[in-house]
Amino acid sequence: MAEEPVNALSAREHAAVDNLGWSLGMILRAWQEEVDEMLRGMPGSSRGYHVLSAVAHGEPQRQRTLAEQLVIDRTVLTYLIDDLVEAGLVERQPDLQDRRARRIVATERGRRVLAEAENRVSAAEERILSGLAPAERLILRTIAVRAATAIHQARPHMNPCEAVESVLDTVP
Repeated sequence: MAEEPVNALSAREHAAVDNLGWSLGMILRAWQEEVDEMLRGMPGSSRGYHVLSAVAHGEPQRQRTLAEQLVIDRTVLTYLIDDLVEAGLVERQPDLQDRRARRIVATERGRRVLAEAENRVSAAEERILSGLAPAERLILRTIAVRAATAIHQARPHMNPCEAVESVLDTVP
């Protein structure tokens, strides 16, 4: 099957170009459904996955810093980390710079579970974006990261989970 150029849009697609919210909502809803299935058993589902990913791929972080980075309410994050600790995926370690603080660190088990989850999530994302050519998938991912990063820098306290909930409420 020949790949269509990015600018070869159908009449229906042209109409949807002006409706970014609908497009993002459809992608987000498909992502949430697919990824929730792939992360069955992960404490906190996609939120737990994001926390585990952040601590496994970066320096150990204090809970407060992690909450700000992921824009998760600190109280919610405490319970989420409790669940990840209970599952043996992360642990709280004393912060050598501040005895009162704890750093969140992925365990070896957590790293293995994350690697498996990343493979499943990647496969789900490929299915979700299968209507795009591989080069278009890369372009979409690159642009989405750039846009999200710019938004997060401009509005660091914006809660993406609230946006997700409101978008999912409006998609039929």
